[in-house]
Amino acid sequence: MTDTVTDRFLRYVVIDTQSDPKSLAQPSTEKQKNLGRLLVEELLAIGLSDAHLDEHGYVYATVPSNTDKSVPVICFCSHMDTAPDFTGTNVKPQMVRDYRGGDLQLSGDPQQIIRLKDHPALADQIGNDIVTSDGTTLLGADDKAGLAEIMTAAKFLVDHPDIKHGTIKILFTPDEEIGRGVNKVDLEKLGAQFAYTMDGETAGHIEDETFSADGVEITIQGVAIHPGFAKGRMENAIKIAGAIIDRLPKDVAPETTEGRQGFVHPTGVVGSMEKATIGFIIRDFTDEALTTKEEMLEAIVKEVMVGYPGSSYTFEVKHQYRNMKVVLDRHPEIVENAVDAIRRAGMTPVRGSIRGGTDGSRLSFMGLPCANIFAGGHAFHSPLEWVSRQDMEKAAKTIVELAKVWEERS
Repeated sequence: MTDTVTDRFLRYVVIDTQSDPKSLAQPSTEKQKNLGRLLVEELLAIGLSDAHLDEHGYVYATVPSNTDKSVPVICFCSHMDTAPDFTGTNVKPQMVRDYRGGDLQLSGDPQQIIRLKDHPALADQIGNDIVTSDGTTLLGADDKAGLAEIMTAAKFLVDHPDIKHGTIKILFTPDEEIGRGVNKVDLEKLGAQFAYTMDGETAGHIEDETFSADGVEITIQGVAIHPGFAKGRMENAIKIAGAIIDRLPKDVAPETTEGRQGFVHPTGVVGSMEKATIGFIIRDFTDEALTTKEEMLEAIVKEVMVGYPGSSYTFEVKHQYRNMKVVLDRHPEIVENAVDAIRRAGMTPVRGSIRGGTDGSRLSFMGLPCANIFAGGHAFHSPLEWVSRQDMEKAAKTIVELAKVWEERS
């Protein structure tokens, strides 16, 4: 067994760890524990004697301090599950060595092509080794690249005791992709003061801001009657749901927004003539903007319902996560130290915002302030997902440099 970051990554991606939003179990799929058990074996082999997998599917481990200084305990975190958006079963990773530019046609499905015009980040990968799936599955770089990077950095620190660092905690989580990544995490056992998720995209990037997020569920109670006798009486809940969706403004959809623009996004419709339910996710960078979008959505519902006087609706808002910047701004050293580490690892640091969330969003509000560092993957949640060997190596080096920075500044 070899232990370069790429070797580790290729071992991890072939293990199916897809989470399931319909499952009520924790973790949502038992197969996530298969990867958890392998990670524990490798952590123990590195020499981290407290490594273990708990009943909820979390992996915990500690790289002990080797300095006399009092250094804040920092944690590095990545998630083991892959997204439900596309299959993660029977992953066949492919390596394109010494990429020379142009499009990448994936071997398992000729229709799946990573086109340079759609993936401009490829232009920065000339000469690098790029890992893709064969086009029939996800690759799993989100977030098995992060797992491989943390594992590689941990072994490097253990093997190089001359590099001084404080206590470093490792946390691998299940079910991040379905919003439950930290539901059962034991922060007291973890014992960290600050944290970093290795779950970002482009090399050199660090993110201290996420969307704020809510879910909305609208349930419509229509008027059901035999269609042969329906004139002037039937109020079809499916049609009411369709009318609501049709009236959504086009400029607040995910497909028409970017940067710091939020969105309103229908994610599912289930219904019959009598009853229909629409699920939405609402996203924006401020709580105020989030509330405005929810009020807009309910105003649309009320407007549509005027035309259906015999029907009724419920409008339920479900809190999901909030912009972690509110917490991180109270601890500027978290991002400052990461910026310095990225620079020491040979990159130009780029601070940014995530049009999404990470485990760090919720960890920050649970009392563990947590920024997000690049893992190198691109085109997440699709069969066109890819990552380069060199970017994963840069991420592992960033972790090592970050451990050094915290020790030096303590």
